[in-house]
Amino acid sequence: MTAPLQGKVVAVAGATGVAGRATLRRLAADGATVIAAGSDARRLDAALDAVRASVPGATVSGQVIDLLDPQEVHDWADHLEAEHGQVDGLLHLVGGWRGSKTFFDTRIDDWDWLHDRVVRTLQHTSLAFQPALLRSAAGRYAMVSATAAHRPTAGGAAYAAAKAASEAWTLSLADSFRRETTAGDGTPTAAAAILVIKALVTPEMRANKPDAAFDGFTDTSDLADTLAGLWTRPAAELNGQHLWLTAR
Repeated sequence: MTAPLQGKVVAVAGATGVAGRATLRRLAADGATVIAAGSDARRLDAALDAVRASVPGATVSGQVIDLLDPQEVHDWADHLEAEHGQVDGLLHLVGGWRGSKTFFDTRIDDWDWLHDRVVRTLQHTSLAFQPALLRSAAGRYAMVSATAAHRPTAGGAAYAAAKAASEAWTLSLADSFRRETTAGDGTPTAAAAILVIKALVTPEMRANKPDAAFDGFTDTSDLADTLAGLWTRPAAELNGQHLWLTAR
């Protein structure tokens, strides 16, 4: 049988986190050519080694990228398209959280940190990869958001605002895909989607706390399955959608 993602070229930003590592494995197992990006060379090498060990024959490579450098991200996108002839996906899995006990205790430097890590990196990857994703026969862009963007808490103002801003930016990207489709018959070919979670849980976390309920948490494997499944759905159905992986 042909692997479901055979022939697809997918880049993963934030590949060394728990979401990124699970997603690399799933994409590689489904036959995609996977390019992982991270900011730390040793963590990136460890993530790639883990994929190769668990998925024999995986087509996976890595690149140390400063996602806060817009020119570096643009150059990365251009290089990938030139090397592979296409880029079919950019999965933006850069995470991070900061917050406080009360609204009054909110620190503006937490917002500054989250703005750079959560918002700015997403702006750079979306701007850099949008043209290539439009040129793909099945371009997909996805980000992972949080229920906090829809139900902000008093101490989570900075985090909720950063996630909400990232969602709005991604919806603008989705509108660009809607307006700039490249199919000759007008059928949309590219889509941007927002995956919404409360928090993530890994097999290691469950093993370390076997009695914990992790209520509302999303398993990293389920997140990876949803991301890999983006190419099984028509772009017109997927574009601009919130995919809830936890209770609303």
